[in-house]
Amino acid sequence: AHGANSVPNATELERIRKVLDYSPRATNNPNCKTHQRRIQFATEEDADKSGVVVEPVWTAPVTEFLSAPGELGYDQTKITHLSTRLPGTVWKVYKHLGDDVVAGDLLALVDAADVGKAKAELLQAMASLQVRQQSVASIKESGGAVAATKLREAEASVQEAEIRVDAACQALTNFGLPLQVADVLGKSPEKLKGQLQWLGVPATVVKTLEGKTSTTNLLPMLAPMKGKVMSRDIVAGEVVDSTRIVFEIVDTTSLWLTLELRNEESVQAKIGQKVVFQPDNGQPEISGTLAWKSPQSDLKTRTVKIRADVTDTEQKLVANTFGQGKVILREDPKSVTVPNSAVHWDGCCNLVFVRDRNYLKSPYKVFHVRKVRLGAKDDKQTEIIAGVLPGELVVTKGSGLLLTELLRAGLGEGCACHPKK
Repeated sequence: AHGANSVPNATELERIRKVLDYSPRATNNPNCKTHQRRIQFATEEDADKSGVVVEPVWTAPVTEFLSAPGELGYDQTKITHLSTRLPGTVWKVYKHLGDDVVAGDLLALVDAADVGKAKAELLQAMASLQVRQQSVASIKESGGAVAATKLREAEASVQEAEIRVDAACQALTNFGLPLQVADVLGKSPEKLKGQLQWLGVPATVVKTLEGKTSTTNLLPMLAPMKGKVMSRDIVAGEVVDSTRIVFEIVDTTSLWLTLELRNEESVQAKIGQKVVFQPDNGQPEISGTLAWKSPQSDLKTRTVKIRADVTDTEQKLVANTFGQGKVILREDPKSVTVPNSAVHWDGCCNLVFVRDRNYLKSPYKVFHVRKVRLGAKDDKQTEIIAGVLPGELVVTKGSGLLLTELLRAGLGEGCACHPKK
């Protein structure tokens, strides 16, 4: 920075350091002496006639970002597609399209013959076990009247029956009807039969079914997680099997925002950066945090995919929506900025024209040439890393005329970086 008004204080020096540490910035020619020049008008009236208009240097929010097209969709790890585990006939459907569910909610009941068969096998295994256990007890109570070999054979048969019970319980568990051996041991056949008839069916539903059916074939389809029923392809009375998806449940509060960055820009994207997205359908701007970056570029588009996690607790967002996204690289709420029209390139340096601080008091109407180092730029303003300070007045309208005068004067003398030959 050059000029009497442009000496930065400690706060400004810290800001400059942060901006320069963030990313390499274009530099001016250190040999150029343009900043030693000035443009002078004879009177203030002459300056006004030339169309020179000044505006103050101000502080404003500045954001640097990467722009890329993107799509908003549901979190793929929180989508579940359900089919019945066994072939059967739909007995009743409890949840419908758009219904909210939590883990364990009953979606539908299927009448599956294989379920009744597995339950019958368990009842048979339990009956066999109880008979064999009674035989062992009788032998032990005989006081040695029965040969020891008979006792060992009886105990072996008990172990065999226990294995059959365990296998029968495991078969029901494989069908989505969890049952532990400890839950069935010691129960009478009547109690066990009643327990197995409604196995896996929520207690609130059992109350509505008791006395209305005697079937033991009911296979409940339960929601595995909290979410919303997004599709339902099932009606009472139709035949279904494990190859057909009948329910889709989605956690609509968790979404993924996927952007496709240009390969050459993708290196600037880092995990944890803020990502904003403006959907094409007019929804409000969405923000999230960059959570994943692909380690490869697409073979066809040569773009790199990144993903941000978005939470929609109010469930107002529309999934599968296209739009334009931004990866926020840097945000500065109080950056020194000037209008774009104030900044010029003279062939080796970026510069602005700063009105002398004694302009109104002095008979000399002077505008200083100030070399500046540029930061971020948008369609209205340019960030100035160094060269001017807030409150100084820079020429906006008419600054092109001052640049012309500066260059014309340089043709006669040359400058340090482009000396006249």
